[in-house]
Amino acid sequence: MDGSWTNVLSERRRDASRYGVPGRQSAAQRSLSVDQVILLGLACGAVAVAWSVDPRGLGGALVTTTSVAFLALAAWRITLVVVSAKPAVAHAPPLAALPRYTILAALHDEAEVVGQLVERLSRIDYPPHRLQGLLVLEAHDHATIAAALTAPRPAWLEVFVAPPGQPLTKPRALNCALHHATGDLLTVYDAEDEPDPQQLREAAARFAADRMGRLACLQAPLRIRPRSTAAATFLERQFAAEYAALFETLLPGMCRLGLPFPLGGTSNHFRTDVLRAVGGWDVWNVTEDADLGFRLWRRGWRLGVITRPTWETPPGAFQHWLPQRTRWLKGYMQTFGVHSRRPWELGPRGLFSLLVTVGAGLASAAIHGLSLAWLATAVVVSAMAGVTPLIPALAVGVLIVGAASAWLCCWIGSRRAGIPYGLADMLAAPAYWALLSLAWMHAAWRLIREPFAWDKTAHRPDPPRAARPARAPAHARLDETAPNRLSAAHAAAPQPVA
Repeated sequence: MDGSWTNVLSERRRDASRYGVPGRQSAAQRSLSVDQVILLGLACGAVAVAWSVDPRGLGGALVTTTSVAFLALAAWRITLVVVSAKPAVAHAPPLAALPRYTILAALHDEAEVVGQLVERLSRIDYPPHRLQGLLVLEAHDHATIAAALTAPRPAWLEVFVAPPGQPLTKPRALNCALHHATGDLLTVYDAEDEPDPQQLREAAARFAADRMGRLACLQAPLRIRPRSTAAATFLERQFAAEYAALFETLLPGMCRLGLPFPLGGTSNHFRTDVLRAVGGWDVWNVTEDADLGFRLWRRGWRLGVITRPTWETPPGAFQHWLPQRTRWLKGYMQTFGVHSRRPWELGPRGLFSLLVTVGAGLASAAIHGLSLAWLATAVVVSAMAGVTPLIPALAVGVLIVGAASAWLCCWIGSRRAGIPYGLADMLAAPAYWALLSLAWMHAAWRLIREPFAWDKTAHRPDPPRAARPARAPAHARLDETAPNRLSAAHAAAPQPVA
């Protein structure tokens, strides 16, 4: 294990107290709970008894049960496509009633793109005197600090240097900044994001229209813009379609049905007081967003979606895609482990949602590669032997219905997001699904060896695009003469620039 992790275990309890996430709700606790041990023991005992009585029957029962479960999951996805109408857009409150808004952007090794992010944040259409922005940086990241300090920034956007500490993760940095947030509402953006300038106004209007007062978070749709549409690679097109299926069909459908869901890692809009009350983000979970969505539900809060998107670029080549996907799947494993410790606290609907999102995502990723390998082997061996493949009808039905439901989600989602998705993408999708199994195996290994290691995605500036009409009013454009500003809370942090 890397030397930087020497004191990590001894720091868990201290950091959990500092950030307010109880130990049994944190990924820092790696042991099984009593309830998990009992459930696992009962399941293993039942399988052992069935195996001793009728081994062949047990195998058939497991195959049938798994097949029926995946057919039900396919039907569920189709249902979400049907019910996922665009949410109603609430009217923005009058200017004087707009709440204060805090924008957090946690950056690490992002010197290349920090200027691009600042320029994009400066286009946000919101009264500057109602905005607080913090570029949350690590104290040792001298290059990004220097780039952020030299970038011309609007008056409301400051550089915030988080104090050194472990683990070195995005949620730890966000929690450090959360203590200094002054906004009634708060949103999070990533280094590569390009949010719609009207996104904050739509979110503020939705919160203002919440008559029940139980809406804690709104998720904006994340859309992938390939670096070059004409030359988009196989991974980029499949990644964009996967995002479209999730943010344009599945999450809106679950929202319409009043169910919780795993949040995306960016463009979440929170009520700041609620976010503090639930302890902020779990610093030990590498998909802190997925965990937080279910933690809010567990505490009695509700989630929603908005329509104004945030555009992102795909991770790029395979060597960048694999670490990102590995971290997501590892974080899903952490999240499922945390929220299955006391599953009844989620309630029937919350538990159902956990199973069909996080649980189904993990199961699908694990079985994709094996299923395709089995099918290919059966076809090739039968062809070489000159016989008809002996493939069970139920298995074929599961593959066809599962693939069709996935294609439908991607196609409808891509149409709503305005990105291309055609027959060639559908035919290439199984190869992408097989790669998910590779990422799943990598994630399982990393969960054992390096559970809290954060696989950083490398970001590069987007190539220049054709000039677009100004979308923000004059008061929101970049102030070229603004002086460098450093958050007073950490003004004494070591600075690498003269």
